[in-house]
Amino acid sequence: MLERKFSSFLERFLLEKPNKILLVNGARQIGKSYLIRYVGQKLFSHFVEINLKEDKEGDKVFEGVRSTNDLYMRLSNYYSKPLGDKSDTLVFLDEIQSYPHLLTMLKFLNQESRYRFIASGSQLGVALSETPSVPLGSIAIEQMYPLDFEEFLWATGIGKDWIEDIKKNYLSEKALDEHAHNILLKRFQYYLLVGGLPEAINSYLADRNMLRVRQIHRDIHNLYRIDASQYDDEHKLIIRKIYNLIPSNLENKKKRVVYKNIEGKKGKTFSDYADEFEYLTNSGVALQVSAISNPRFPLVESEQKRLVKLYLNDVGLLTNLLYELNVNAVLQDIKSINLGTVYESAVAQELVAHGFKLHYYDNKQKGEVDFLIDDYNRLKVLPLEIKSGKDYTAHSALTNFLNTPDYGIDKAIVFSNERKVFKKDGVTYLPIYYCMFLREEYSEESIILPELESV
Repeated sequence: MLERKFSSFLERFLLEKPNKILLVNGARQIGKSYLIRYVGQKLFSHFVEINLKEDKEGDKVFEGVRSTNDLYMRLSNYYSKPLGDKSDTLVFLDEIQSYPHLLTMLKFLNQESRYRFIASGSQLGVALSETPSVPLGSIAIEQMYPLDFEEFLWATGIGKDWIEDIKKNYLSEKALDEHAHNILLKRFQYYLLVGGLPEAINSYLADRNMLRVRQIHRDIHNLYRIDASQYDDEHKLIIRKIYNLIPSNLENKKKRVVYKNIEGKKGKTFSDYADEFEYLTNSGVALQVSAISNPRFPLVESEQKRLVKLYLNDVGLLTNLLYELNVNAVLQDIKSINLGTVYESAVAQELVAHGFKLHYYDNKQKGEVDFLIDDYNRLKVLPLEIKSGKDYTAHSALTNFLNTPDYGIDKAIVFSNERKVFKKDGVTYLPIYYCMFLREEYSEESIILPELESV
């Protein structure tokens, strides 16, 4: 079994928050059901799993459920053994968006507390936006993603103790020795090829046969396209077109979505396709990067949705579409191949998995910066440049940022293939694999405000 960070979160939630129902959102084939099943069977004597998508396509046992009593009765018939109570019974409603009326019912299931419930879905964001009565006080929503690079390292035999030693070097801004650098850089290249989808990783671990891994990528890519086709007739064709255009958009100089290319019509803007973009991002198959007009903290205040970039949710899917079985495109330094898009996709995947909302900046005078993220500890904006080539110190936009006092930016990071770590003119140069440590570090202890003065 692949070790996932989300597993620890699930255990803590189920043990510490008995008065909430957890909804796990995320794209298909990222391991949601497997992980919930593993943790549920570990913690509860009775574990009931119902795939509502399969039910809708098959017997429709739960389609007619209109009350909690109806649901309890169907559960008793569905589960061959006697059910317990809330302390020892977990009911897992998989692909719950197939029956939106059950989303509304979660409030009452939670209030009655007969059993523990957990739900997951690949289009929960879409379903919740269309549900008239969302039980916000009764549910907690958590997003799940493919395996990040650190989890890939675990899967490939890199121990946590060694990773902690590497993290110490990152925190103290020191380079690794040549041997350790080569090990991590090679694994990062493999991650670009294999990606973070569990089935692809397990296939790679079994025999390192990229022919089989690529077939899995193709199957999952087609699955995402088919899922888009199940959306309503008004939107499904456009969703598929936008999804299919992601790789070619990323190969353009600006990497932005060109709206006139979606339907071949001039004058189109983001607002014409807002529903389609929402579907792709809420279903987890695409990662959206929004432009900002003013690179100041907090970034959300100047977010411009009219200019967006879209990345695929998994870098392995991207390298399959770009290079198919030619692994040398990634593993060897071929001058005709620009891996900038691939490196950016991997970092976008990493940042989103670590809880960051993605933004970029593009200005005719200042230039373009790949990613901007909020640094909540410093209350500042942190610009990031991702470099795959040898000219990693060339970055006029970062220089312009740091030389503009109004922005209040005093630090920037460039990630590249180079082993050396150094600072120059406000820019910190780090090896690409250090991006796995870029996350907000929060204390798990309570934050108690000072007592107010008496009047």
